[in-house]
Amino acid sequence: MKKLPYFLMLLVLFCACGPKQDVELAVMTFNIRMDTPYDSLNSWQYRKDVATEIIVNQNIDIVGTQEVLYNQLSDLNNQLKDYDYIGVGREDGKNKGEFSSIFYNKKRLTLVDSGTYWLSETPDVPGSKGWNAACERVATWGIFNIVNTNQQVFAINTHLDHVSNDARVNGIKLILKQIKKLDKKTPIVLTGDFNSTPDSEVVTYIKNHLIDTREIAKETYGPNSTFHNFGKIPENDRNIIDYIFVNEGVEVTKYSVLDEKLDGIFLSDHNPVVANIVLK
Repeated sequence: MKKLPYFLMLLVLFCACGPKQDVELAVMTFNIRMDTPYDSLNSWQYRKDVATEIIVNQNIDIVGTQEVLYNQLSDLNNQLKDYDYIGVGREDGKNKGEFSSIFYNKKRLTLVDSGTYWLSETPDVPGSKGWNAACERVATWGIFNIVNTNQQVFAINTHLDHVSNDARVNGIKLILKQIKKLDKKTPIVLTGDFNSTPDSEVVTYIKNHLIDTREIAKETYGPNSTFHNFGKIPENDRNIIDYIFVNEGVEVTKYSVLDEKLDGIFLSDHNPVVANIVLK
């Protein structure tokens, strides 16, 4: 786990003290669905072009991705020419296993510092599991300067466990504990697949500390669900499990759950979610 060093705390504090200008950002959370042949005609080889195209089409500045295997990371990185990424594989802290990577538009943002930690009792230990989790789970974070402004943003992205509620609750508690180390004036964006519905213990806990962008957006678009399993789940049975949270002081002008298909091709088994925000 790469801790936020003391000089970064000073940097964030320093930047928060000067006069600021409003800055608009487009943020996406996108579970791209891991590459597996079991998906047949919905497997990654058929989806990778539209998955990258939707990021470009939406002019996204920050996208938190989930279920990204290394070959998928390479595909995204090769096709997203104006972007770079942060993150490591969850199994070994290098390239093995799924990434919860953050891609960012290099024309809009410059990376100050970043890191990944494991959602476990030993967050510094690569590959560690916590609280009866079925899989290794991680959080990837980055501090970014916004080009040609005096603004910064702290972005963090995760994918909570799909089996253990104990792992989900304790995992998000660990994430929020790390967030609390930041200066309170620092704009925060938390993205992820939380494997939790809006009335769950996990989301309720998060909302005691951060704000669901869907609830404060001036405009909302798209379905009231984010997981469809390649259209196999009946529309009335679908729910929200993918979220973008922010802290106080961040304005949300628009919240959108995007269509599940582009050019007739499924983007994933999840809908991408976009929040257009303003840092005040």
